[in-house]
Amino acid sequence: MVWACVPRVDGDPVFSALLDDKPWDDPQSRGFWAIELENCVAVEQHYIRNTPILVTRQSDAQGNAIEILDFCPRHRHKGRMYRPVAFIRIVRPVAGSPRIRVKFRPTTSWNGEKVPISYGSNHIRVVLSYMAMRVSTNAPIGLISQESWFRLEQDAHFFMGPDEGFSDALRPAIERMLDDTIHEWQLWVRSLAIPAEWQEAVIRSAITLKLCQHEETGAIVAALTTSIPEHADSGRNWDYRYCWVRDAYYTVEALNRLGALDVLESYLVYLRNIVDGAKGGHIQPLYDVRGNATLTEWEAESLPGYRGMGPVRVGNAAYEQIQHDAYGQIVLSSVQGFIDQRLLRMAGHADFEALEAVGERAWAVYDQPDAGLWELRTRAHVHSYSAVMCWAACDRLAHAAVALDLPLRAAHWENRAETMKTRILEASWREDSQAISANFEDDARDASLLQLLDLRFLTAEDPKFIGTLAALEADLRRGNDMLRYSAPDDFGEPVTAFNVCTFWLVEALHRSGRREEARELFEEMLSRRTAAGLLSEDIDPVSGELWGNYPQTYSLVGIINCAVLLSKPWSAMR
Repeated sequence: MVWACVPRVDGDPVFSALLDDKPWDDPQSRGFWAIELENCVAVEQHYIRNTPILVTRQSDAQGNAIEILDFCPRHRHKGRMYRPVAFIRIVRPVAGSPRIRVKFRPTTSWNGEKVPISYGSNHIRVVLSYMAMRVSTNAPIGLISQESWFRLEQDAHFFMGPDEGFSDALRPAIERMLDDTIHEWQLWVRSLAIPAEWQEAVIRSAITLKLCQHEETGAIVAALTTSIPEHADSGRNWDYRYCWVRDAYYTVEALNRLGALDVLESYLVYLRNIVDGAKGGHIQPLYDVRGNATLTEWEAESLPGYRGMGPVRVGNAAYEQIQHDAYGQIVLSSVQGFIDQRLLRMAGHADFEALEAVGERAWAVYDQPDAGLWELRTRAHVHSYSAVMCWAACDRLAHAAVALDLPLRAAHWENRAETMKTRILEASWREDSQAISANFEDDARDASLLQLLDLRFLTAEDPKFIGTLAALEADLRRGNDMLRYSAPDDFGEPVTAFNVCTFWLVEALHRSGRREEARELFEEMLSRRTAAGLLSEDIDPVSGELWGNYPQTYSLVGIINCAVLLSKPWSAMR
């Protein structure tokens, strides 16, 4: 284990070796929890079917082998969800007479320093700056404390959680948690309406997206890591462990297509609290998982960074930016609440009135400069994508008004949306290039314009979209990869492709009639997943190496959306 944050995903790392470059055998290396088989020559991994429970098999050349099960307990207990801040590891001898070593070296406060640890007869106590934690175990504490090799003759159980005594017998309690957690996840997967094709990829993406939700509040983080660079030594190292209104919208939209309404319902609770706290309808691009607005960005200088490629950033200054597309995503995420009768709590008139303040803000700023969805730090434009998202806010408010039987409000928002659409097309269309520009000021390319189809701003048959697609492919496509944009930004010219943009291209190709090409490109993207079936944010178009924070919700959303769109129907498979 090389990365884990407590007590929340946006907390401090108790394991931080992901962002260090010290060799594992360095006595000074910190930030990991290693369980090693002596003379190991092979490692294999897989998930227990339809769960996020990881099984790692280590074996040596003499036929000795162990299996390690890693999971966080999450299951129903006494009428509520039991999900403590805890990590469970079970180590089983599965062949021969294996010898193992346990290296437990946590960190605290982003400084990589040695953490005070004390040892009891059956536990290890760790004093972190933000909380104390305890590892309860039936493994030999004395041998773990000096990192000695020892023979594993029976299952070893580890429960790392809050600094409290483990009240039950350890082994049966952990085995029960394992069974209950498996059952909970497999029941959730069974409820999904998945496409007939690419089921494994969709299920793994859905499970991981659900893991990106902070269940206590409903917030959905963009990724589980910080500061993995977008390409080597780029300086494009960002902290993604927060809830972007944009990213969360795309996540709930994808899971909605699978029928995972529990994620939507929880997120809408979070969103309503954000809207209630908005001043004059203004919405920040992102908040922390508890809804806090201040995310001061700073650099953890004692950590050298992923493969030594710092800086390591904590917090994200984008919270101070103006990004007008957030207004559209707030409404787009919320409008289902007025229509979908499956929901436990449907939205009502009070919710609509709160959203109208967001719509008024969208109307006021849709043709004003902002930082855009790619969060440019030193320049502003009137971005076409942001303008279209503001249009979507007003257009969908009209839908909500119809659902509430408010004809005057529906007409009001329909009129505004029509006015906005006319203005956007006039300002962004470029006759010379026969394409919609990325902004109102010049003739630039941006892959976000592929979203004009999904937002229903244009149709695939519209000559304006056909011309825009041709221009985007000519400027941004690199073989089977799609850049966000090609113009230099705050950090120079982009090098890596943005995975979700390639998935947007797949959708556009399919809807434009180039269906065989879309399938081939989608299959190519699936082949680039890691052994865990996941994707990061970026990919090098030349080497195929994955870069950026991992796993990244955008990329997993792309897998789900494309699979649902491209799959053959179940009727053709039965």
